[in-house]
Amino acid sequence: MIRVVLVDDDALVRAGLRLMLGGAEDIEIVAEAADGAPVPALVAAHQPDLVLMDIRMPGVDGLAATEAVRARNGAPEVLVLTTFHTDAHVLGALRAGAAGFLLKDTSPRDIVAAIRTAAAGDPVLSPAVTRRLIAQVTGGSGQDARAATARARLALLGERERAVALAVGRGGSNAEIAEELHLALPTVKTHVSRILTRLDLNNRVQIALLVHDANAED
Repeated sequence: MIRVVLVDDDALVRAGLRLMLGGAEDIEIVAEAADGAPVPALVAAHQPDLVLMDIRMPGVDGLAATEAVRARNGAPEVLVLTTFHTDAHVLGALRAGAAGFLLKDTSPRDIVAAIRTAAAGDPVLSPAVTRRLIAQVTGGSGQDARAATARARLALLGERERAVALAVGRGGSNAEIAEELHLALPTVKTHVSRILTRLDLNNRVQIALLVHDANAED
């Protein structure tokens, strides 16, 4: 079973998600919250596999709650709920360690599939969407500084690790990266784990964001 905590300040949204996810035999809602404040305690009490997290909430918003959850040892994955065109905090949530995001008008079937994907540790974010987010959110005076910082962090990687990181930034799966770089699949998995550890990152989405920040996709 995939154990899920629902976090949304709209009771109707929570009710709709509860009803929808109740039809999935492998998903169980173990707790709910209308604000980000109680989420760390709920995670500690219920040990979920995934938190389905709204961003815009009164009190503690989803960004701060995501940071708090992902800072824990053995943290569950976080899947963000958002209205893409108006929410400028999505990229911040991804930087905080969220596995990806869902639009609130996503079809029920796709929401269930995304929860399964994120709970398995895979990102719910296509390269095209990543680039669109970055173009929308990260422009401005801080972009050059962020690119310089990202390049410096990538420079900490060995040659093969950097090649794997760039492939992750292009959206490649482990199997696709193994084929592209002529590596064994377990070797790719080892490189990804080392990249996460060496750069103090939470997941593949953060690797992709770092690569895009550094303008190092190619």
